[in-house]
Amino acid sequence: MPKPLSDLGKKNLIADNLIKLRQKYGLSQRDLAHQLQIRGCDVDKNVITRIETQKRYVTDIELQKICDLFDVTFEELIKPQ
Repeated sequence: MPKPLSDLGKKNLIADNLIKLRQKYGLSQRDLAHQLQIRGCDVDKNVITRIETQKRYVTDIELQKICDLFDVTFEELIKPQ
C-alpha cells in the first residue's frame, strides 16, 4: 500500500514552516538536528534536509519535539503558507 501524500503530493506539511522557523532563530540544518538530538530525536543534518525538501515523512514524536523547540503549536507548524 502506498504511503499517503498531501493534496499537493507532499510527504509532509511542515517543510516551509520548518525552514522559516529555523532561519528565524538563526539555526543551520546541523544546529537544528543537534537541538532535536538533545531532545531525544535520532536525526542528523541529512534528515532535516530531507524533511525540508519533501523527501521524508515526519513522525509524531519529531513533530512534538519541533513544536517544543520552537514553542509553536502543531496547528501553527502545519499551517499552509
